[in-house]
Amino acid sequence: MDNIAGQKSSLSWAVNITVVLLVLIWIIPTVGLLVSSFRDRDQISASAWWESPFPVEQAFRARAEGDVTQQGDLYVITGNVYEASEVASSFTNSRPPISAFGLTGREPGQFQAGEEVENRDGGTVIINSDGTFTFSTEEDPEAEGFPRIYFLAETPPDFDLQNYDTVLGGDGMGQAFINTLTVTIPATIIPILIAAFAAYALAWMDFPGRGLLIAAVVGLLVVPLQLALVPLLKLHQQIGIGQSFLGIWLAHTGFGLPLAVYLLRNYMVGLPRDIIESAKVDGATDFQIFTRIILPLSFPALASFAIFQFLWTWNDLLVAKVFLPSSDESWVMTVRIADDLLGSRGGDWGILAAAAFVSIAVPLIVFFTMQRYLVRGLLAGSVK
Repeated sequence: MDNIAGQKSSLSWAVNITVVLLVLIWIIPTVGLLVSSFRDRDQISASAWWESPFPVEQAFRARAEGDVTQQGDLYVITGNVYEASEVASSFTNSRPPISAFGLTGREPGQFQAGEEVENRDGGTVIINSDGTFTFSTEEDPEAEGFPRIYFLAETPPDFDLQNYDTVLGGDGMGQAFINTLTVTIPATIIPILIAAFAAYALAWMDFPGRGLLIAAVVGLLVVPLQLALVPLLKLHQQIGIGQSFLGIWLAHTGFGLPLAVYLLRNYMVGLPRDIIESAKVDGATDFQIFTRIILPLSFPALASFAIFQFLWTWNDLLVAKVFLPSSDESWVMTVRIADDLLGSRGGDWGILAAAAFVSIAVPLIVFFTMQRYLVRGLLAGSVK
């Protein structure tokens, strides 16, 4: 009785659990990326994103700046580490207790706060939990420079929009946004126009070699685009296109056509034959049938491919690096973020996270606007 139509499957609980797990697998990293986009670099390095609501113990480096007095052969420096110029901006609102300190960057928390230890030149160092310190050394700090000290202190959770200000305020980001739209919109429309005509021909027109063309389209779906990058760029250079917006439009069109033709052809094959035959009996040409009947009925499939193509071209980096000029005036957002913002900040994960969310803002709007057509277009032809 389990297989009778209308009966609820006994394994529905397994399906529900699987769906929940898949949703969590996708959502958890996204939430982590979103939280990291509001944190600074030091806190990201010190703690995981799920620990962001709690204070973070961080290591700080500063100069032992303070008042200098001479006692015999030693110079004694007294002051407060929180007032050092290198770290003062990090403790403008509060001065948390110092838990440990050190004399080298490799072991910034080697000694407990309040413990008196010897430094390398015969003097002593003591840093109290309130930040006050006494540093004695044989070298004159006013002549040789104040020595380095390291300490550990807890900092409160810090969330701000600095990473987004860096990304959105970066030089050329506005031009990169315009360039991305310039690449994405034509690279989405052109393959749809070409594929719609080809799909109609493969679905409803009889001509020699149609089966071979359909097989070739299916075969092209599994060809990696990386294999065609260099030959296609050489072809563009030979015919005078070179690295240009026209070149990247044609490249995206070629790479997207197999999926577009396959998707649209499968949808058009499932349309009622009676409508097509009635139109032909009434004297309609193939072009009239295509424009007045097929295209309006195929809108869900067209929207489905438009979503795929738009998301792919918007987030593309490889094709843009190959087919666009190397000058920064032609950079799209992915190239601008990868080469400019992150080129000199390889470990700045906060900026990387913020840049990721800035770059997906427009694709998310497009997806949620047209997602109802996505399901209808992908399921087309699966049920008769």
